[in-house]
Amino acid sequence: MSFLRTIRERRELLWNLTARELKQRYKGSALGFLWSVLTPLFMAAIYVVFLRLLARGVPMADILIGVFAWQFTTQCVMGGMTCVTGNANLVKKVAFPREILPLSQVAANGIGYLLSLLVQFPALALLLWHGGSHFSSAWPMFLFWMAWQTIFNLGLALLVGALNVNFRDTQHLVGVLLSAWFFMSPVMYNMDFARNLASRWPWAVDLLYANPMAIILNGYRAALLPGASAGFPPAGWIGFALVPAILILGGLVYRRLQKNFADLL
Repeated sequence: MSFLRTIRERRELLWNLTARELKQRYKGSALGFLWSVLTPLFMAAIYVVFLRLLARGVPMADILIGVFAWQFTTQCVMGGMTCVTGNANLVKKVAFPREILPLSQVAANGIGYLLSLLVQFPALALLLWHGGSHFSSAWPMFLFWMAWQTIFNLGLALLVGALNVNFRDTQHLVGVLLSAWFFMSPVMYNMDFARNLASRWPWAVDLLYANPMAIILNGYRAALLPGASAGFPPAGWIGFALVPAILILGGLVYRRLQKNFADLL
């Protein structure tokens, strides 16, 4: 409740930091905000080509949804990691709630993700039309999963942002972990593909469901794609519950370590 009160009281500061982040990100770029759309689109195209060469059975629509959503989380983590160290002068000279810094990063990337939907949705509609189908009637659930992912991203941004001030090796470790996490998440494949691939090791699929990103991506696909299901086994509840757990953990760690930010920067 105190966090929500801080947001309400400092909403102007939050908006200014968010706007500054968006302006700096695309400053001097000819395409500007279009890069928030083109980057995941190029990634999706590359993965589609390689999956068509190496493996079959993964629909292009599943890959498109996965890559756009993964890009949202990755940008929040990388932006959150430098949100404090990159604003050293502001932290040391101005008194304000430090939680605003990771929150502004998540807000800026959330706006970028919303802009990317202007390309993602028409592309999905075209792919579904080509296959003789259309969006699922459960499409309003997309808003829930987007909010759920935003909560998850904020928890990660708070956590890595605080840790990177105290332990500068965090930025190197996070880069390695993100690469491993990408392949352990159903970004460029769906759960059916994973289930068929790990038919001899059913426990591996349960372990995959314990990954919060697997639950989020599965939820996105169930909301938009006909025939997809958001249902998950008991292990999936672990992944679902980890989203608020990460937010609470990130908030506690950030609040505990922020008193030393000015001294360490």
